Amino acid sequence: MGIWSRFGTAITSICTCGGDLQVMCEMLILVRFRVDPFVIMYMSNLICLSVCHPRETPTPRGTWTNVLYGCTVTDSRSPWHKVVIDNGILQLTLSKPDGLVTGIRYNGLDNLLEVQNHEGNRGYWDVVWSALDDSGRKGVFEVIKGTRFKVIVETEEQVEVSFSRTWEPCLKGKLAPINIDKRFVVLGGSSGFYSYAIYEHLGSEEWQAFSLAETRIAFKLRKDKFHYMAVSDDRRRYMPMPEDRLPGRAQPLAYQEAVSLLNPLVPQFRGEVDDKYQYTCENRNQMVHGWISNDQSPVGFWQITPSNEFRTGGPLKQNLSSHVGPTCLAVTNNYLPSFLVFYLHLRLGVGCYLMLNHEQVFVGAHYAGDDLVPKFGQGEAWKKVFGPVFMYLNTARCGQDPLTTLWDDAKRQMMVEVESWPYSFPASEDFPKPHQRGNVRGRLIVRDRYIDNDDIPASGAFVGLAPPGDAGSWQKECKDYQFWSEAGANGDFCIKKIRAGNYNLYGWVPGFLGDYRYHAPITITPGCYMNVGDVVYEPPRDGPTLWEIGIPDRSAAEFHVPDPNPKYVNPLFLNNPNSKFRQYGLWERYGELYPDQDLVFTVGESDYRKHWFYAQVPRRKEENSYEGTTWQIKFQLQNVQAGVYKLRIALAGATLAEIQVRVNDPNKTRPVFTTGLIGRDNAVARLGIHGLYWLFNIDISGGLLVEGENTIYLKQPRNQSPFQGIMYDYIRLEAPPYLIAHCHP
Repeated sequence: MGIWSRFGTAITSICTCGGDLQVMCEMLILVRFRVDPFVIMYMSNLICLSVCHPRETPTPRGTWTNVLYGCTVTDSRSPWHKVVIDNGILQLTLSKPDGLVTGIRYNGLDNLLEVQNHEGNRGYWDVVWSALDDSGRKGVFEVIKGTRFKVIVETEEQVEVSFSRTWEPCLKGKLAPINIDKRFVVLGGSSGFYSYAIYEHLGSEEWQAFSLAETRIAFKLRKDKFHYMAVSDDRRRYMPMPEDRLPGRAQPLAYQEAVSLLNPLVPQFRGEVDDKYQYTCENRNQMVHGWISNDQSPVGFWQITPSNEFRTGGPLKQNLSSHVGPTCLAVTNNYLPSFLVFYLHLRLGVGCYLMLNHEQVFVGAHYAGDDLVPKFGQGEAWKKVFGPVFMYLNTARCGQDPLTTLWDDAKRQMMVEVESWPYSFPASEDFPKPHQRGNVRGRLIVRDRYIDNDDIPASGAFVGLAPPGDAGSWQKECKDYQFWSEAGANGDFCIKKIRAGNYNLYGWVPGFLGDYRYHAPITITPGCYMNVGDVVYEPPRDGPTLWEIGIPDRSAAEFHVPDPNPKYVNPLFLNNPNSKFRQYGLWERYGELYPDQDLVFTVGESDYRKHWFYAQVPRRKEENSYEGTTWQIKFQLQNVQAGVYKLRIALAGATLAEIQVRVNDPNKTRPVFTTGLIGRDNAVARLGIHGLYWLFNIDISGGLLVEGENTIYLKQPRNQSPFQGIMYDYIRLEAPPYLIAHCHP
């Protein structure tokens, strides 16, 4: 019996038992016979898929290369299946039936993707999922590979192809329990291509419960070509090489994704910090980002996201964009042979291969934690379309500044795509066209009689439709669709191009606390134009303001953000006050500013822009341990009323932290209030200025206050990590209702 016969028998017998045994069998063959890892995986998948999809797997006798647009289909008899789509401007090559992007030819470059990578590690959709049972399948990284290929549309104006895979119970534990249909679209005369995907979890008891920690589309660009990255107008620069992050050239820092560049290939980067979280963006701002090559005829590769409807967490949710970094952050074993490490990288997604990352995250827990990880029960029906997103390619003419010209052109194209949304060309019935959608308009006004006797237009308010829930639930909504708009100066808003369905109308207003929710549900039908008229938001308020700290805008940006340690500098942010918080290691500055005593803020004397640190974090001690911190707010009261005062604390973020509130007695055993352990957004470590929003409304009995000086103590006792902390948004103390006490400096 030959090697392939024995191998086929083994794989066939175990493939229905889960992926781990299949991998073990592959590894044994690999070690024993030193067969090419790609051949091992190809034969293994071919045999195993035939068990669950016997009619969908092509025979290995001969393979097809489909050249679409030009109506040419040829049989290449090559060892790999290929689909090539060519519109005369670019040529897109995909593997068949996997649906992996293996090549992009444009402007004389044979391939914009990293040619040193295996073809399966250049452009792909992926997921990170966990089974919600006792199978032990947790945090599984999976590149999505199709088992069926189909041409959906093939005309002179458009080609659309599908690479789909169907989940069945025999694949339990091996693949994420989702039916997935990946689509790629090339239009005639278009300098780019589109991609979208339809995910479905069927409402059958046989369908496994699972959580979806992340899904994205990612491209690995050629590191010998693409050196300049642009994420926003104020975040554009030449980037370090991926090799600069390797041991010997870089020193890992306290948070695993950050490194200090010690001996980079380009000397000018020596001493800088490289951290992918310095280039994250909020959903509302992450519309276009990408790279520019350093060729004689420079090329731009851009990812344009024309709508946020399929993203999770609303307009303020932060996600990764383009960056330099590893394919995945997994531990490698130095004792394994290199060929086996390479195999594990291909099969399981582990390894230390470094490259230029260009990705669009659709679902992710960054800056939020588990609250933004969708969880699906056994047999829970769910379906969602992610995208389309547009991969746009451009080139500069001779004499033009390519860095400015290509970036400006990418922004112009982004506006074209936004105006064209929703697209009319996607062939899937799951993507509703413009005439199948609806619109909602109205005017949001704020009513706070302690500020103004007249209603206040909600200028700049964020107003949106999201699935039904409580006020503010939209920021943790991660299964379905959301649609947002920004109100004008008079509070007028118009939410356009909404999918049919049932929603609540939500909003929040910069400058005011809390969240708004319209009292009645909103039902969108195809073609509807709904006007809700004037809607009134009454923000939390019990009495007049005695004092306040900060601005209620869901961010800590207005507070004191310190200068970075000279050892941890990214020059991009040195003269950029709006992004100063993106410098690495700012949390360590607290202990340097307050080595012995914690922050004391005196109302009427202190300035929150200078004297309120942007994050309440533990203080580092000499023995490399940490201690909790207690901040003080001192204020004067001339008269104390017998009623209940209200302390409102709005947080811009929290990471495994706690706030204990005490009044005039820091040593009292029981605090007046405690949040308990809250938050997993990790915003401090990930160089953010906010995570998820929290609002706490705390009753303070007048009996706890005294005439003269009073002190509120805010204790954050958690201290196992330097990153456990709180970012405040806004703090306010209100007098009892209708009774105005006087606050003096």
